[in-house]
Amino acid sequence: MAKNDPNKITRLAIVNYELCKPKECMSECRKACPVNKTGKECIKIDTKAHISEILCIGCSACQKKCPFKAITIVNLPTNLDKDISHRYSANGFKLHRLPVPKFGKVLGLVGTNGIGKSTALKILSGALKPNLGKFDVTPDWATILNNYKGSELHGFFTKTLEGSIKSISKVQYIDRMPKFLKSHFKTEIACGKMSLTIKDVLKKVDEKNKYDYFIEKMGLGDVVNRNLEQLSGGELQRFCIAYTCLQEGDVYIFDEPTSFLDVKQRLAAAREIRNLCEDNKYVIVVEHDLAILDLMCDYGCVLYGQPGAYGVISAPYAIKMAINIFLDGFLPTENMKFRASELKFNISETLDSIVSTRDQYHYPNLKKTYTDFELKVEGGSFSDSEIIVFLGENGMGKTTLVGLISGLIKADENEEFGLLSYSLKPQKIVPKFKGSVRDLFMSKIRSSFVDANFVNEVIKPLDIPYLYDQQIENLSGGELQRIAIAICLGKDANLYLLDEPSAYLDSDQRIAISKVIKRFIYGKKRTAFIVEHDLIVGTYLADKVVVFEGKPGVNSVAHKPMDLHSGMNIFLKNLEITFRRDTSNFRPRVNKPNSAKDRTQKEENKYFF
Repeated sequence: MAKNDPNKITRLAIVNYELCKPKECMSECRKACPVNKTGKECIKIDTKAHISEILCIGCSACQKKCPFKAITIVNLPTNLDKDISHRYSANGFKLHRLPVPKFGKVLGLVGTNGIGKSTALKILSGALKPNLGKFDVTPDWATILNNYKGSELHGFFTKTLEGSIKSISKVQYIDRMPKFLKSHFKTEIACGKMSLTIKDVLKKVDEKNKYDYFIEKMGLGDVVNRNLEQLSGGELQRFCIAYTCLQEGDVYIFDEPTSFLDVKQRLAAAREIRNLCEDNKYVIVVEHDLAILDLMCDYGCVLYGQPGAYGVISAPYAIKMAINIFLDGFLPTENMKFRASELKFNISETLDSIVSTRDQYHYPNLKKTYTDFELKVEGGSFSDSEIIVFLGENGMGKTTLVGLISGLIKADENEEFGLLSYSLKPQKIVPKFKGSVRDLFMSKIRSSFVDANFVNEVIKPLDIPYLYDQQIENLSGGELQRIAIAICLGKDANLYLLDEPSAYLDSDQRIAISKVIKRFIYGKKRTAFIVEHDLIVGTYLADKVVVFEGKPGVNSVAHKPMDLHSGMNIFLKNLEITFRRDTSNFRPRVNKPNSAKDRTQKEENKYFF
C-alpha cells in the first residue's frame, strides 16, 4: 500500500464550515501550522479553510489558534486504518464499519449524538450509498459488495439491490411528517378523497388490516379525527409509530421512537416494535432511554469516537452487554477505552451527614380545577439537599403542579405552596433571545457565569463552552436543553423546578445532566422538583417521588412525597411492569413481561428491585 494512502491516515482534520470565517480572522490557523512554515501547504484558505490530512502532523496548533473554534484535530487509534464505511467530505465526518441486522431480531444502536447512528440508518435503509471513504469518486455497487464479501452485510446489500427488501423508517424529526404527508398525498387531498387526519392517513397506508389494533395500542382513539398539523409532540410520535408499523416491509427502522412519550406510552411503543420481529423482519432501533432499549432489543452495537469527527461501530453484543459496555466506556474485545470514567447508577446516594442537617418545609392540600380537568395535591413535606421526582402519565397534571409550586398557577382557594424563591426550567423551550449563548448567559446569570466554580461544576460538564459564540436561534433542541438547565441552576433560589430535563438529550448527556443536577442540589443545600419520564434518570436523581394517579386529561391525585422504593412500587404496579437492578452497574432493567423474574416479583409485590 502506498505511503500516503488516505485509508492509512491515523488522524482526522475536521473543519466546521459554519464556524469557519476567514474574512473575520487573520488566518491564524495557516500561520501557526509548522508544516506550512516549512513551505508545504498543509492548510490553505479559499472561502474556507482546507487541511491536508496527509501532510498534517497532528500537533493541533491550528485548533488552538482558531478564534472561532472551527477546527478539530483528532488522532485516531492506530487500528482504525480500515473498514471505512462512509465519509462526507475531505474535512468531514467519517464512519467506520456498519451494524449488522439479523433476520427476526431487534438491533439497538447505543451511542452519543453526532457519532454516526443516523448515517448508519440511512445506509441500511437504502437512502445513502456507502462510499467506503472515497467521497470524491463514489464507488459502484460491485466495489461496495466486494468490500463486504464474506459478511452478512453482503447478503443484505445484495437483497437491497435486487429490490427484494423494502425498508420503512420512522424518522427522528417527527415535526416534519405533517408537511411531508401533505405533499405526498397532495392529489388525494385536493380531490377530496382524504384529509390530513390520523384516521384518513393511517387507513390509506394500512397494508396489514390492523388499523383498529394500532389505534388502540398507541392510544389514539380520542384524536383520530384531528389534523396532523394540530397534534402535540406525543400524539405525533405515536401516530408515526403506527404509520410505520401498519405498512408491509422487510426492514423496519425506528430513530428515537419514544421522544415526547410518557413511561406508559414508551412501554406500549416498545412492545409493538418488538412484535415486528415475530414476523421474521429486520428491526433496527436508535433509542436514548436505555431501560426501553434494553426491553425491546435482542442485541446491540456500541458506537464510539468523537462527535462530529468520526464514529466507530462495534461488533454486535447481547443487548445487556452492549449497554453495559457503553456505560463502562470500555470495549473488551478491542481493548478500547472510549470514556474516561465508567458510569454507575448508585440510587439515592444521599450522605447521612447531609440528611442530619436538613431544614424541613411543609405545604398544604391544594386543588386546581379546569373546565375538563381536576388536580388534587396531597399536603406533604420536603427538605433542602433533596430531589423529588414526579412520576405519572402525560395529562396527569405534573406540569400543573410545577406551576402551583412556582406560583405561576393559582390554586382554587388561593392556597399557596410557600413563599420560597424558585428557578424554573420549563417543559417547552421557546427561544426568543436574539444574540449569542455568551450574551444570553451575561444577560440571565451574569454572576454565576463569571464564577469559576459554577463554570467548572455546571457549564463545562454540560459541554456548553464550545457554544458560547453560537447564535441562540441556530441551536438544536439538545443544545437549547443544556443551556436552559445551566440558566435554571445559575439563578439563586431555594427551589429548582426542572420539567423534563432529559428531553432531546442522548444517553451520555442524560447521565451528565443527572450528575450535574445532583451535585449542585446537594452542594448548595437546595431542593429540586423534577418531572422525568426516563426511569433510569429519574431513579438515579430521586430521594423521594410524587406519584400521580387518576385518569389522564380528566382527574388526578398527586400523592405526598414518599421514599423512592415505595413510590416506584406503586407507580410500576399501575403500569404492570417490574424492575430489577443490573448486577454490574446497578442500572434499573425492565423484566421481560411474564418472565419468571417478573412473575416472582409480582407475587411478592416487589415491583421495584
